[in-house]
Amino acid sequence: MAVPSAQEFHWQSLARLSSGRVYHTLTEVGGQMYMLGGCDAAGRPCGALELYSPEGDKWISLPQMPTPRAGAAVTVLGKQILVVGGVGEDQRPMKVVEMYNTDEGRWRKRSALREPLMGLSIAVKENRALAVGGMGADLLPRSILQQYDLRKDVWALLPPMPTPRYDANTNLLGSKLYVAGGRQCKRPVKTLEVYDTETRSWSTLPAQPCKRSYAGVLWDPMGRLCLLGGLRQGGGHQNSKFTKNVNIFDTNQGVWLKSEETVAMKTKRADFVAAYLRGRMIVAGGLGHEPSALDTVEAFHPERKKWERLAPMTFPRCSASSIVIKDRLLVVGGVNQVPSAAHEILYVKEEEIL
Repeated sequence: MAVPSAQEFHWQSLARLSSGRVYHTLTEVGGQMYMLGGCDAAGRPCGALELYSPEGDKWISLPQMPTPRAGAAVTVLGKQILVVGGVGEDQRPMKVVEMYNTDEGRWRKRSALREPLMGLSIAVKENRALAVGGMGADLLPRSILQQYDLRKDVWALLPPMPTPRYDANTNLLGSKLYVAGGRQCKRPVKTLEVYDTETRSWSTLPAQPCKRSYAGVLWDPMGRLCLLGGLRQGGGHQNSKFTKNVNIFDTNQGVWLKSEETVAMKTKRADFVAAYLRGRMIVAGGLGHEPSALDTVEAFHPERKKWERLAPMTFPRCSASSIVIKDRLLVVGGVNQVPSAAHEILYVKEEEIL
């Protein structure tokens, strides 16, 4: 199927949040989008759980999480939303685990983590959640790999990963759990490691070609890991070094593509929305060498081998949460000087929206 042209992508603003939100989490159950937790303008974590209703273009408040939190690891087991760790009202990591049953409309406390953790990465294999790494209460990264069994409500320790880290990107391909990047005490990690769930062993793969934090991370349908842009060096806005580099790891061949096989984005940016939509890599918003958040959007055309500009976002922002549901990219909240209440959707015009 031919990929849509740049002109076919359109943004539409949808119902705004009741208040600005950042570090919240979006997840999908049965084609519906749920939003959990996050921080308000004062930096306080909240316990909100809301469902977006496309029929009425409105947010529906559901029973709040028993424990307010931001930056939690969230995954779906069947019809249940599992919420793990995160940052609590005291701004410290948490070990609380809670689960929301979307059929019953109620929360239940589940077995807690062995220690408080934030910045966990989580994936699901056969109704079991695999939680990787995280940052402890001492602010040090962890190498822990733990598995949650829904039926038994227990956490089991699996062999730890070689490199401790938090905020890593995880993806399960068949029996292999890939763990890419992340941070150690604010320093970006280049390491790429894979856990074989059948042999219960870790392997180290070729490291990322360059260090970067706040990059866009995508896994394309061919099982390739795509790292887009990011921050090469921090140090205040004037001294920050943003990149537009693209690195792609081919999991079938076990190699990073050579630089001449990849195409850099048009704009240097970090902390942006990245998604795979209708056969195209999309990047939107973020921070760059402008004094405020970006509204620019671009998409990679795989046949033409080039990035093309799309219509800009209506609301410029960074740190936004996003999710793709039914070939639509929903972008919710984020920051533009202060937490944003914006909610907009990118879709292809030929179809009816939502």
